[in-house]
Formats: sequence, C-alpha cells, structure tokens
Amino acid sequence: MQRTTSTGRTGHGRRPDDEVGLAVLLRAWRARVGLRQGLGRPLPQVDVAARIGMSERWYRDLERGATPRMDARTLAALSDALRLCADERAALFLHAAGGELFPAVSPADADLAPLRRLLDQRPECPAYLTDNAWNVLAHNEAMAEWFPWVRRPGANLIRWGLLSPEARERLADWPRHGRAYLAMLRYAMAQYPAHPELAELLRTALADPACRRIWDDGPVVVAHRDGHTFRLSGVPRFAPRTVDVVARVLHPVGCPGFRLTFLEPAA
Repeated sequence: MQRTTSTGRTGHGRRPDDEVGLAVLLRAWRARVGLRQGLGRPLPQVDVAARIGMSERWYRDLERGATPRMDARTLAALSDALRLCADERAALFLHAAGGELFPAVSPADADLAPLRRLLDQRPECPAYLTDNAWNVLAHNEAMAEWFPWVRRPGANLIRWGLLSPEARERLADWPRHGRAYLAMLRYAMAQYPAHPELAELLRTALADPACRRIWDDGPVVVAHRDGHTFRLSGVPRFAPRTVDVVARVLHPVGCPGFRLTFLEPAA
C-alpha cells in the first residue's frame, strides 16, 4: 500500500493533485483536442485561452494548478474549447466549485429502511445500496446469491471490482471494467475532494500494478455506470453459462451520495 508522507505525496512521489486534480485533466483534454484536429500535438495553450476569452498566462497557470474563480460562462466556454463530454463537463464544474454543493449524507444519519424495502421489491434482480465511497449498506438476497462477498463486513464495490481476483475472473474483459471503476473514482474525488475513504481507495488501487497501468494510460472521467451492459460468469443459477446484465443506477434525492443499483437481464 502506498503511504502519504508529511508533504502530502504518495509512495510513487506524486502529490494527490497530480493524480486527480483539475490540472492533469486539462492537460489531457487539450492533448486530445490537438490529436482530433490532426495537429499531431496538443492544442496550444494560447488557442485554448483565445477560445474562452482569457489570457494565455491565465490558462497556463490553470494547468499548473492555480484555482482562480471561474463563472459559469467561462466554464462553459472552456468545456466547448476542449470538446468535453457530459461527464467531463460535470467534473470541470465540480473542480471549479470545490466539490458537490450538497454534502453526502452519512449512513449513520439516514433512514435506510425505505431503501431496503425498495431493494426487496425486486427479488428476481440483484440490487444493492452504496454510499458515496461505494461501501455496501444494504442488498437483497439475489445480490448475495450472485455476489456472496457483499455479506462480508466492510464490503466495498470499488475495492472488490478493482482488486479482487474473483472480480478479474468473473467480469468479462476486466480491464474495461477496471478503467470504468477508476474513472468513477476520479469523478467521485472531484465531487468529494477531502473524502478520506476515497483517497484511501485510490492509494490502494494504484499500488496494484494492473490498476496502475490502466490509470497511467490517461485520465478518464465517468460519473456513473447507469445503462452499462456487461457479461458475468460464475453465477450459480446460470453456471456454467455466462449471463449479460445491464446496471440501472438510481440516486435517492433525500440521501445525497447514495446509489441504488439494480442488475437486470440485458435485452
């Protein structure tokens, strides 16, 4: 496991902001725009600055980690200049705001009973409830049948998906899943930049060589996996066949940060 020194650097010598901050995203997005435009190199900083009506120095400082106040117009112009998708645009706005405007609710302060009943209303589909760090707070019996690990104390979806040998065996094309899980973790750290559990999840994941290779392949941002279809093996009722499922993710309005996920058969 990587350890954080008194300077705030990880065991790989990188500061947390070097891993998940806005600056690294801006540099990657600018490089991508240049490639898409056939430049063979990143779009020049001066071009980005001109497109958003700011000085080259202002934008250069932004890529160096400066955190100036940016209004909605500037953020929208920057999103357009860098050709961001919806999830990337949301991540940009989150970084500019310093995280979610509404803090995530603590499981200790939430009434989980109505959400547990909602999970049990779909007994044929695996369903589970997680908090903003993907700790499993509740699940139905189908979920426990398909994924017995959810019964263990401290069960965590991201930790299982990234580091468990079982996940790498049961999830077809695991590197694609690993990339998505790391991308969701990056997005979550834009939402909750001071969250210690998220930081620890990242440190633990990046100590794993396979996760580190995926992470170093370039920054990707994913807000959620709603509608994502994937193939599973090792499900008792389907063994030895595989099964294709689609994830449906709901966010309870009264419990910011919580996620209700239902796994349904893919059409």
